[in-house]
Amino acid sequence: MKTLLALIALITFGTAGAQTTISGKVTNDKGAPLAAANVYIDGTYDGATTAEDGTFSFETTETGMRTLIITFLSHEDFSQAVTIEEYKPQTFVMRENVNTLDTVVISAGTFSAGDNSKVSALKPLDIVTTAGSAGDIVAALQTLPGVNTVGESGRLFVRGGEADETQTFVDGIRVAQPYNATANNIPTRGRFSPFLFKGMTFSTGGYSAEYGEALSSVLLMNTVEEPDMEQTDIALMTVGLGIGNTQKWDKSSLSFNAAYTDLKPYQLAIPQNVKWHRPYRSFAGETVYRYKLNSGMIKLYAAFDHADLSLDQDDVNLQAPVLVDMKNDNFYINSSYKGSVGNFLTLQTGVAYGYSANKIGLDQDRVNNAENSAHLKLKLTKTFSNRFKLAVGGDYFITDFNEDYKEATGFNFNSGYYNGIAAGYAEADIVFSRDFALKAGVRSSYSQVVGEGTLEPRAALAYKAGKNGQFSLAYGNFTQTPGQGYLKYSQNFDYEKTAHYILNYLYNTDGLMLRAELYYKDYTDLVKYNTAMPVYNSIYSNMGSGYAKGLDVMWRDSRTFKNLEYWVSYSYIDSERDYRNYEYAVTPSFVAKHNASIVTKYWVNSLRSQLGVTYSYNSGRPYDNPNEQLFMNSMTKSYNNLSLSWAYLLSQQKILYFSVSNVMGSDNVFGYTYANNPDANGFYNRQAVTQPADRFFFVGFFWTISSDKKRNQLENL
Repeated sequence: MKTLLALIALITFGTAGAQTTISGKVTNDKGAPLAAANVYIDGTYDGATTAEDGTFSFETTETGMRTLIITFLSHEDFSQAVTIEEYKPQTFVMRENVNTLDTVVISAGTFSAGDNSKVSALKPLDIVTTAGSAGDIVAALQTLPGVNTVGESGRLFVRGGEADETQTFVDGIRVAQPYNATANNIPTRGRFSPFLFKGMTFSTGGYSAEYGEALSSVLLMNTVEEPDMEQTDIALMTVGLGIGNTQKWDKSSLSFNAAYTDLKPYQLAIPQNVKWHRPYRSFAGETVYRYKLNSGMIKLYAAFDHADLSLDQDDVNLQAPVLVDMKNDNFYINSSYKGSVGNFLTLQTGVAYGYSANKIGLDQDRVNNAENSAHLKLKLTKTFSNRFKLAVGGDYFITDFNEDYKEATGFNFNSGYYNGIAAGYAEADIVFSRDFALKAGVRSSYSQVVGEGTLEPRAALAYKAGKNGQFSLAYGNFTQTPGQGYLKYSQNFDYEKTAHYILNYLYNTDGLMLRAELYYKDYTDLVKYNTAMPVYNSIYSNMGSGYAKGLDVMWRDSRTFKNLEYWVSYSYIDSERDYRNYEYAVTPSFVAKHNASIVTKYWVNSLRSQLGVTYSYNSGRPYDNPNEQLFMNSMTKSYNNLSLSWAYLLSQQKILYFSVSNVMGSDNVFGYTYANNPDANGFYNRQAVTQPADRFFFVGFFWTISSDKKRNQLENL
């Protein structure tokens, strides 16, 4: 009996102490051996490190089904179930980890402004410290390649597209009225203050399937999510007053800013080339409320402004000037939520409402209009792995516009329209490796006015070429319902369409960035009409077409020279359109073939000052001269603008700021309007469209009050 027990014990302990050899080789997905990779059995200390040739070998006393783990820097962790007793040597292939800072990103057609963006062409600070921008987001964007400076408008004209071909979004929700009210040929500004925004993405083409109803570009702005501290900001300016405040609580925060603008004191001190009766005056405010949930964040953004102005405008067809007066009321509110709703599932949803009303006087004639707009948004994003992500979503846009026109003669005319647009999209992000990525999607929409649907495929590829360089290629179809100026008179339209083709090269390293982009845009089904301007009895069609092609280049450097940061941008564009009442395809009047900007910012430590210089150049723009036989055959002189700024720190939280635009007083002309009929000699007289002032001076005092006593408004100037 003792002999039997001894034999059983020997067998038992002998089996428990038996060791199995686990060996093999570890390589990357190109077959190259990986040295110093960690290989081990999960939950044990049994393992080894690979040798120079990628091989490993170790012994284990474990038995049965176990998990073999392999880890290696910049590669995805590898795991595989193995049966220890049946294990045979094998080669394990590891894939590169695509969630690294040097992973390729889609950059075709996209400029980002954000400190965390790997392809940032701008920083949030640049939006407001660029000389000549005077804190206007749109003015700062006009220093980027691909944007035409249209001085009589002040809006965004991108790559041969008109201003209404760009859509603006706040926290992913559309803003139907992104510009302040103004009169004809008086430049406007964007409605948004940089005070509440953390960054933006400006797409000059080839943008995501998430966005639609824009033939040329989208501007995406994101409000600040989590303010650092409570603070108050006070501004005293030559054009008005401003105040802002931020309050923080445990899970929520509230920020607001309000501004009163009045150009009358400025006009009295420095007269402009405008015959004001009541210079531009406005009262505006914005606010953001944030509430942080365990799984996401709710935001409520609201903005309002009231503006009025009155002036005399000369008309080449009339002996006396036209008295123009305007009152505008604008209100916009949106609520959005973004957060997780399950494992690797993200929900983004929101709703917005906008209201804009104008009361316009043209001598004794009156024009009153109002627009109500809404946007509902829902987007779900599923992350299947760090290599594959799928987004699906939908939008519904509503526009209700009404206008009453009354002449002193007794003639009345009412126009308007109602349009609902439903859209859905799906888009996948696929990262094949750190060197190769794909974004592909499709968008479909249905417009109530047009009465038909669309199918818009879009795709973008990115390939990394070297340590700091990459190429991107993008293609997409884009549609847009004809604009308000047409729909209020007729709803018998098709979609306007364009196709984008973009090739981009981006070189980005610490403090240096070069981006160059070739593009081609093919326009079809543009609106045409048969009168001098669109009116109620015009004959409309979608027989228009056109193209835009060109090269955009930008170089940015913050490393070469101490305390100096600068960028240089250049654009060449060749564009023609046969649309509106054009006789045939020609370059549109808002397009200049050559556009260039140089922006510099220099910090002088001994003076506690930041000096800024911006120079912008545009070659001449075409216009139609009826005294010539050929249509649109004349050209304006080139546009030149040199602007300076100086921010002086009186103390850490008090800043004195001075800027002047067009220092040299260049007499920039944006085009000409001609008489409807010739004079006795058969000559058509003309009137130049010029800038409202030779120069614009701005002086402001900015004071920040915060708990750390270090914050200031330099980033908002």
